[in-house]
Amino acid sequence: MKKVLKGNEALAYAAKLARPGVVAAYPITPSTTFPEKISEFVANGELDAEFIPVESEHSAMSACIGAAATGVRTVTATASQGLALMHEVLFIASGMRLPIVLAIGNRALSAPINIWCDHQDTISQRDTGWLQFYAESNQEALDLMLIAFKVAEDKRVLLPAMVGIDAFVLTHTMEPVDVPEQGEVDDFLGEYRPEHAYLDPERPITQGSFGYPEHYMEFKYGQWLAMEKAKRVIDEVFEEFARRFGRKYSKISTFGVEDADVVLITMGSMSGTAREAIRKMREDGLKVGLIKLTVYRPFPKEEMVEAVKNAKVVCVLDRNVSFGFGGAVYGELAAVLNNLPERPKVYDFIIGLGGRDVTRDDIRTVAEMGLKAAKGESIPEINWVNVDKEAVEKSEGVMR
Repeated sequence: MKKVLKGNEALAYAAKLARPGVVAAYPITPSTTFPEKISEFVANGELDAEFIPVESEHSAMSACIGAAATGVRTVTATASQGLALMHEVLFIASGMRLPIVLAIGNRALSAPINIWCDHQDTISQRDTGWLQFYAESNQEALDLMLIAFKVAEDKRVLLPAMVGIDAFVLTHTMEPVDVPEQGEVDDFLGEYRPEHAYLDPERPITQGSFGYPEHYMEFKYGQWLAMEKAKRVIDEVFEEFARRFGRKYSKISTFGVEDADVVLITMGSMSGTAREAIRKMREDGLKVGLIKLTVYRPFPKEEMVEAVKNAKVVCVLDRNVSFGFGGAVYGELAAVLNNLPERPKVYDFIIGLGGRDVTRDDIRTVAEMGLKAAKGESIPEINWVNVDKEAVEKSEGVMR
């Protein structure tokens, strides 16, 4: 059934279709309309779930952990500072192997206060042991949310998952979305029946116990193995989703990389802008290609290596920054390619922070710098796109 939905609503419809038993949430811009819509579903009887309004995002995740530990399918949503407030308990959810699903409206972190899009919030949580998916459109938002439940709850994985959609670009923008029927989703997800998380007086278990040095590393190694196994599980779930619903997904998707001298890498909504810019550049005879990264955790190493093997230069468009180093995707790709005997040069482009528009002209600027590098010209390793550097350097001088 086609509906015209905002991105947050698409995530909420997916959550409703998954039939969670508990939804705990605290509102924060730009994800507020997710709990609003879920509470509406609960109030009017469309969703048989316990909706728990809590006093903070830390409490929201804590409530989800408690509920998931009893064997209940759980979901919540947050953004930016709210996700940062959850940081402590995100590790607990992963360490207890609880397949909670978290909808994110990707938003910049303060200071200065900013409510618009970048990926700094979720990238800052990359080491918490959560699966991470990034959507380009509202349709992808709904689909990846359903896929996240399926992957997270697989017995080979049992890790929590977050699905990110770009603040306002997707969260508050309306697009036509194909919403599956309830019966189709029931068949796809099945009933959640955990083996290690439930309340049963006849079979008592210990959860979240104290971990001595003699055992702690084995717990962490188990999480590592689960994340590695998730790579195959994600592929299997993508294939099943395509068979059932007709929409194909993969950890990365490519456009024109086979003969490209320069390959750009993007995540999220700017991928569509990049694709259109590359179509125009192709018409102008420029050999530029695109890789869209849909799954960031686990990082799709093998797929990335295969996709860039013919390129001379890779330009990573990072909507995040690790101060003192560069963008996160850039750093991880460079590490993946490091041991290859023949590898493309990799350059980083920090772009679109705090909701700054990423335009086709910006994409072309990045590609043209990459083409210069492909011809042997020297360009900086780390580049900031569309920034008033003179004003910043002047203000920094005043501060000193």
